[in-house]
Amino acid sequence: MDWSNGSGVNLPALRGHNDALVLALLREAGPAGLGRTDLAGRTGLTPQAVGKITARLRAEGLVAEAGRGASTGGKPRTLLRLAAQARYAVGVHADRDELSAVRVDLAGTVVDRLRSPLDFGAGPDAVVEEVVRAVGRLSGAAGGPQALLGVGVAAPGPLDRRAGILGRVTGYPQWERFPLRQAVADRLGPQAPPVLLDKDTNAGAAAAGGTGAGYGYGGSGTSVYLHLGTGLGAGLRLDGEVYRGERSAAGEFGHQVLSLDGPPCRCGGRGCAEVLCLGAVARGDLAEAARILGEGAANVVALLDADRVWLGGRVVDAAPEVFTAGVRHVLHTRSLGGRPPEVATARAGVAEGAAELALGRVFGRG
Repeated sequence: MDWSNGSGVNLPALRGHNDALVLALLREAGPAGLGRTDLAGRTGLTPQAVGKITARLRAEGLVAEAGRGASTGGKPRTLLRLAAQARYAVGVHADRDELSAVRVDLAGTVVDRLRSPLDFGAGPDAVVEEVVRAVGRLSGAAGGPQALLGVGVAAPGPLDRRAGILGRVTGYPQWERFPLRQAVADRLGPQAPPVLLDKDTNAGAAAAGGTGAGYGYGGSGTSVYLHLGTGLGAGLRLDGEVYRGERSAAGEFGHQVLSLDGPPCRCGGRGCAEVLCLGAVARGDLAEAARILGEGAANVVALLDADRVWLGGRVVDAAPEVFTAGVRHVLHTRSLGGRPPEVATARAGVAEGAAELALGRVFGRG
């Protein structure tokens, strides 16, 4: 069943959908809140149905009063808002050499953060232990596991998101077919909240425009998120939704061939965008790295007619002006007509996007 059309249905069997729809609208409204009549009009639900839903959500502590609205001739309206700090989610980015994790409230605001070294090459057991330790530290600070709605884990691809299993991660053959999602869930214990797994670049794409009200999974248009760190990858958003492909394999941006006779890449090919770009970074030539990134981006933009390119990752974060200017210049030069896409650095990171994966279930974006 497709719940993405934004319309409510007055059927008891869809109680979870209608609750999520109301919560999503209150999240979008922010602290100002919305009245019950507003919620009924935007969802298509009857005022009676909205009244029952909001009463239930208030009893669960997820919704609170936001004051009174302007009177339209009768009694002033009671406005409702999302009780953002009632629950939390944790997002973990297990990168090749670093673990970063955040705890966010229901509005997507980061309330706690930690970062530590990580050796992805140490193997699954060691990495799972570090992920679980990070979740424990952050959920303990939130008042215990009962306040935690879910855990999102972002890891290098390729991977099978539905099965929660990693694929042939370049340079790390020991990870192939490892059930990372289930391993983390097992270590967290039977009372743990749901664990979700996605590719780091997909999580980056989910959060590139920022998280919280007005961002996250909302919006429209087609955008590309390019992540340059220990590797090079991309996340895609088509018509505002993260696009993963039938096999969760979309976005293998770094292994497009830009030079047929170029240097060998870790993937077994030659002249891939990743090996060229990381080689320029290693030489300290960030302008050249930005140019290579721009050339690869131009290929994707021409293919998808993307209207925005987001840049992220530690290498970009260290020199954002160099990369935004370099990529923008290539895109303007190679534009085939019309307005070139906008280029900007991502407003939120991969760990925040991983947390949005967990929150998405609450707001009807599972």
